[in-house]
Amino acid sequence: MKKARLFGSLLALTLTVGAVLTGCGAGQEQSGLGASAPADGPKAGGTLIVARKADANNLDPHFITNIPSANYIYGKVYESLISRDKNSEYKPTLATEWKQLDDLTWEFKLRSGVTFHDGTPFNAEAVKKTFERAVDPKVGSPRASNFSMIKEVKVVDEQTIHFILDYPFAPLLSILASSEGSILSPKAIAEHSDTLSKQPVGTGPFKFESWTPGQDMTLVKNDGYWGEKPKVDKVVYKVVPEDTTRIAMVEAGEAHIGDQLPVTEVERAQSSPNMNMVRAEGLGVEYIGFNVTKKPFDDIRVRQAVAHAVEKEAIVKGVYNNVGNEAVSAMSSKVIGYNPNLTDYTYDVNEAKKLLSDAGYANGFKTTIVTDDRKERMNVAEVIQSQLKGIGIDVEIKVMEYGAYLDFTDKGEHDMFIGGWGNATGDGDYNQYNVFHSSSKGSMGNIAFYSNPEVDQLIEQGRREKDPQKRNEIYAKLQEIELKEVPLIPIRTIDHVSVTAKDVRGFWLSPVGYLMLDEVTIQ
Repeated sequence: MKKARLFGSLLALTLTVGAVLTGCGAGQEQSGLGASAPADGPKAGGTLIVARKADANNLDPHFITNIPSANYIYGKVYESLISRDKNSEYKPTLATEWKQLDDLTWEFKLRSGVTFHDGTPFNAEAVKKTFERAVDPKVGSPRASNFSMIKEVKVVDEQTIHFILDYPFAPLLSILASSEGSILSPKAIAEHSDTLSKQPVGTGPFKFESWTPGQDMTLVKNDGYWGEKPKVDKVVYKVVPEDTTRIAMVEAGEAHIGDQLPVTEVERAQSSPNMNMVRAEGLGVEYIGFNVTKKPFDDIRVRQAVAHAVEKEAIVKGVYNNVGNEAVSAMSSKVIGYNPNLTDYTYDVNEAKKLLSDAGYANGFKTTIVTDDRKERMNVAEVIQSQLKGIGIDVEIKVMEYGAYLDFTDKGEHDMFIGGWGNATGDGDYNQYNVFHSSSKGSMGNIAFYSNPEVDQLIEQGRREKDPQKRNEIYAKLQEIELKEVPLIPIRTIDHVSVTAKDVRGFWLSPVGYLMLDEVTIQ
């Protein structure tokens, strides 16, 4: 999940977005972003305690369908052929170099002297077995479609691999540099593929040690790591769903890092003498969505009515404390293919009522909206409930723990929902295919259960188009259709915000929202 320099015809698609990181906290520079270390310098070793909002629901990259789960292990336990640096540029990881030989063939030279955590050598055969597993129908990975364009993964020699495609695929590098592109131990695949969901085996700087679902997970330093070794000896993730408790742990010295700082706690973090705030401009968007297969939301006029009745400015300002910006598209402005010329729905209660009447709901109706238990999302649900009451829609709010929320929406048991899509690659295809393509309904990301043959066709064209300008035109048209048909109402672009204790150095957040821990030291 990430981005960077593209070769040949893809060069113009280079993602230029970098993480916009600002440091706060008692007027001091944010730790981990050039903050001055104490005179005695950074100290290696120790246990880093990270308080996290949500637990993982799977640790198998071929079955992980959400960024919070990937955040536990990607770049820590697992690595991909290429990854992204702080400037969002591609950098060599398990591959040392790569090039496009022709429209359908990519060559990767692999790093030598690398071993998996179970002692298995990393080589071209390991790469081949990883991607064969990803697309194997018997495995049933929900990520298989991400690699559907790959015709063959060909071993040239022990340190050289070719990806041979069925058709030109512009976002290939962005997919290979994401969590889905993680390289798995071939021994683990052969001997205990069914337990990789709980016991990951990669090549990364940290080894997996233990996981007690709902409580904690422990990673330990990989002393045999091929690259620069982590500064800390151990990382302990603690699952702390309560926002105030998570932040209090950092403030009291019981945790070093707290992720997903709620927007209601920004001022507290900024003024605390014991914490620094780390913020990154993200690639994702939060939105209100509909199950378009259920009445009354199978009627476009009802969805458009809701769009006219939602006052986004009030939500971004009043609920999100102006963290992030109002969104018109399900694609962030930082994502390749974003259409800057969209005209949003006006806030117009009278027009909303007229549309409802035209659809046969002049007296309104009752419905439900489901959200996970993040405080700001629950607050959004309450605002939506209030705003829609003004046009006669009576909304019941259902709040669920994150894992239960995912199961519920994946099965299509909801009417409306509050959700988001944290783009993991920076490319528009990642949004479009996962969120809107009819083959992605359910756990792959299309929990609006939206289906439009024209949209499907355009998405597939966008994946194949090499010319950047033509590709942007395809995505522009897609966003226009999606805005008109309203399977989702984009609310705001996502900023990622975490807090650290004052004694933490070297921590940063990626635009995807990943916790970057390799360089962290505890003073």
